[in-house]
Amino acid sequence: MVEEVMKSEEQKSIDVNKHRGVRSDGEEDEQLEEGEIVGGDVDTLSSSSSSRPGTAIAQHPLEHSWTFWFDTPSAKSKQIAWGSSMRPIYTFSTVEEFWSIYNNMHRPSKLGQGYDYYCFKNKIEPKWEDPVCANGGKWTMTFTKTKLDTCWLYTLLAMIGEQFEHGDDICGAVVNVRKQDKIALWTKNAANERAQLSIGKQWKEFNDYKDNIGFIFHEDAMNLDRNAKNKYTV
Repeated sequence: MVEEVMKSEEQKSIDVNKHRGVRSDGEEDEQLEEGEIVGGDVDTLSSSSSSRPGTAIAQHPLEHSWTFWFDTPSAKSKQIAWGSSMRPIYTFSTVEEFWSIYNNMHRPSKLGQGYDYYCFKNKIEPKWEDPVCANGGKWTMTFTKTKLDTCWLYTLLAMIGEQFEHGDDICGAVVNVRKQDKIALWTKNAANERAQLSIGKQWKEFNDYKDNIGFIFHEDAMNLDRNAKNKYTV
């Protein structure tokens, strides 16, 4: 499936600038909030490459539908409950739809501190309280700006391309843009040590990540906050 995703990227015929609101002077329209999809009507993204008669492109369905979400510092400051400022961006279910939306989003390294991107299986909210996530946990990697975008993309491709042996246990991934940038991979059954260790090891391999990474149970994170300790390490 990853091969199909990559081939679709090579073959796509989307005019990216058309959706970025590029002005005649070459500058991007800055009226959009940073991190938001550029181009306005997301419904046009997946169909833009086949809008001309006789140019329809075959769609390659993914095993699951996925939803991109994002959160901004300005939205967070206006909310009281954690997670209430998260906004779903777009749900995709084919390889072509993924590239359409991905190529019209700002890369994480271009965002200011405090922004978050999420990509979760459809109908799973990226919150500890979500019934699917409640008994789960997360693996976390830290990155420099130079590697953040590539590893975020590789993580997305591994997830939607079903490259994990225990892919059914994966809920989604989040990238946090901070002083120390992070990508976290959320899973739904933290107590299944075998599955979690397999996911953590494979994730490191996909990103050629050499440092140790730790897995924290969501329950511990909720109860202990920053004092929560890693239960697994690979």
